[in-house]
Amino acid sequence: MALNYSPLTLEMQEDYSAHFGLCSEKTSDYTFVNIWAWSDERQYELAFASDLYWPRMNHPSTVLWAPVGNWEEADWEGILTDLHPGGAVFERVPEALANLWVERLGDRITLEDQRSEWEYVYSVEELIELKGNKFHKKKNLLKQFLRSYEYTYKNLTMDDLEDVLEMQQLWCEWKSCEDIPGLRAENHAISRVLKNAARFPDLICGALYVKDLMIAYAVGEPVTDEMAVVHFEKGLGDYKGVYQAINQIFLENSCSSFLWVNREQDMGVEGIRQAKESYNPTHFLRKYRATWKG
Repeated sequence: MALNYSPLTLEMQEDYSAHFGLCSEKTSDYTFVNIWAWSDERQYELAFASDLYWPRMNHPSTVLWAPVGNWEEADWEGILTDLHPGGAVFERVPEALANLWVERLGDRITLEDQRSEWEYVYSVEELIELKGNKFHKKKNLLKQFLRSYEYTYKNLTMDDLEDVLEMQQLWCEWKSCEDIPGLRAENHAISRVLKNAARFPDLICGALYVKDLMIAYAVGEPVTDEMAVVHFEKGLGDYKGVYQAINQIFLENSCSSFLWVNREQDMGVEGIRQAKESYNPTHFLRKYRATWKG
């Protein structure tokens, strides 16, 4: 049986998200908001078979992602033999599914750690309170920001999203996004989400203002009842401590009902890895490249 793929559309959101809700481990890159955000860049498609969604990315090359749905109920040997009789390689397979495949399929599946795709998970309480020596530098920068600027924080509504796009444009001019493919793609992803925000009612958006100027914003969403994810976070570099401020104030004002915050992966970039590690993650959502031998 062949998988019939279709390009990602907003009309797929409700059914896809219902199946994502059945996954026993929920990583941020499989949320509909995330794949929608990056779909122009990565050309995502979905197929539906055996009561599972099968995502794949087509740019810069074709890559299969893990299936989405009720993993525990699936007859994996029958499904994979039927859909991928000659074998297949799946990227970004969450640890819970990877372990289940090994348990059910034995040596017909092999795993390779994808450290660059591990997602960093933090205690919301710790990042709000910033207690102890391990957060000393973060707290100092936050205090400098609070002393230096007369700021206001705002939970954003649809009426404020133009302000975000304007601030994002300022940030992009500062960072020369047009000259850096990764930043140019991210800028498009941010714009794509914000311009369709009415279709994503669970988005959590907040921003810092100094006078009437937005100087930082964060965009996230709930992944589970206990965990939120921050998809995008930007601050204007003229304001010292702005990133420590938006990180702490966004969580305190908009995400304090969650136990955990997922700040996504480091993509193997050393500077991003150091920045994420400096906030003292409590644990990781690990992912693997899984090879099904057929």
